[in-house]
Amino acid sequence: MIDSSLSSLGAEVVLATSSDNNHPPENIIDGNTNTFWMSTGMFPQEFIIRFAQSTPVSAVTVDSYNVKHLHIEKNTSQNVSQFEFVTEQECKHTEGHLQSNTILLNGSDATHLRFVITSGYDHFVSVHRVSVQNAHT
Repeated sequence: MIDSSLSSLGAEVVLATSSDNNHPPENIIDGNTNTFWMSTGMFPQEFIIRFAQSTPVSAVTVDSYNVKHLHIEKNTSQNVSQFEFVTEQECKHTEGHLQSNTILLNGSDATHLRFVITSGYDHFVSVHRVSVQNAHT
């Protein structure tokens, strides 16, 4: 299994609805749970990850804090429009430590994944790492 979301493999965060210089969206894909992207309050919040090439996605793991409901969409084109629904997840509240949610997907190809946080357990949420597993070796 390859983690295609890592910036070292060419993945990029091409859109985020909020940004803080101390906690930029790029922290989501640096592979380090000690760094993170933080929302600036209000919902929904979203970010889009673009892969270096079309990628068969079998599972996504999201390490976050205070995320209550997460909606995931994908597309297979080079631009960031016309996404299709993939799945949604209700995340368990984990006071004082990171949430780690692995979401199994169907292995279909994607060039972009859009993550929409529709609600949180607080006004602010953070995403520490997104890990995308695919079947290519």
